[in-house]
Amino acid sequence: MDRPDSIIHTRELRREFKHTVALDSLDLDVKYGELFGLVGPDGAGKTTCLRLLAGLLNITSGSVEVLGFDLGADSEAVKPHIGYMAQLFSLYGELSVRENLVFFADLFNVEAHIFPQRMARLLEFAGLTEFTNRRAAHLSGGMQKKLALACTLIHQPQILLLDEPTTGVDPVSRREFWDILTDLHMEGTTIVVSTPYMDEADRCSRIGLMYAGRMPVCESPQRIRDQIEGELIELQPEDWRGAGSLLESQAGVLEIQTYGESLHLLVDNAELRLPQIQTSLHANGLSFRSIRTAPATMEQAFISFIRQIEA
Repeated sequence: MDRPDSIIHTRELRREFKHTVALDSLDLDVKYGELFGLVGPDGAGKTTCLRLLAGLLNITSGSVEVLGFDLGADSEAVKPHIGYMAQLFSLYGELSVRENLVFFADLFNVEAHIFPQRMARLLEFAGLTEFTNRRAAHLSGGMQKKLALACTLIHQPQILLLDEPTTGVDPVSRREFWDILTDLHMEGTTIVVSTPYMDEADRCSRIGLMYAGRMPVCESPQRIRDQIEGELIELQPEDWRGAGSLLESQAGVLEIQTYGESLHLLVDNAELRLPQIQTSLHANGLSFRSIRTAPATMEQAFISFIRQIEA
């Protein structure tokens, strides 16, 4: 029998906490081997979604199937097949890298004769081979994240559920962590990861934008960028407040987003509007360091979608 296209399948999935609706009628399909990203503001429902998929929360209503298991009927059955990494993954600081791996291997009933080879591979995979005997508390933040991932992988789960796994680590460690995730993805592991970083979201096969417990947008990164209304002009004015006030009523300017002291202008036609904006700035005595057309980024798309939803 052919397997279904989706390894994760939810319909009208709802989760309430007393009077708060954390997840509201979520329809989600994640394909086998997909690297699926969840993005959205704090409180959007990303963590609740991942915990429901991991079988850690009861379902208020609706349905969720993971690997063919009905989590409403039996959430325990799927847990041996899933690796779940919470935002605050509980490593044991007084235990060494090796001892943490041993602990999680025992927790997931990894057979003793398999463990040494699997541990060696994971240590090499995570770049931790020379730190085997170092206590987890003495690792850097990035190394702790990689050890947490290695512990999550010790039982070779078919699905990885990762809740903002790189929050709080330096850019180099973030890149190294995502290199590991990319290798896992290429090996066929299905990964669902929530992230606050738009450059990470750009590396996913598809992205689900969550807002107020719903998922109004679910597309590939390129399709999401393509859905932005208008074209982008990047402006670095000397007086960004004055420039912003002037240009918000400029013909053809659809939206203005602020990035530090830069302004990103979404316009109906960049080729037409760029010289008009330059003329308007000069006429009002507002100088600028640079102005240019630029491709839209995931962050601009994300902000634009949120503004449209909130309007």
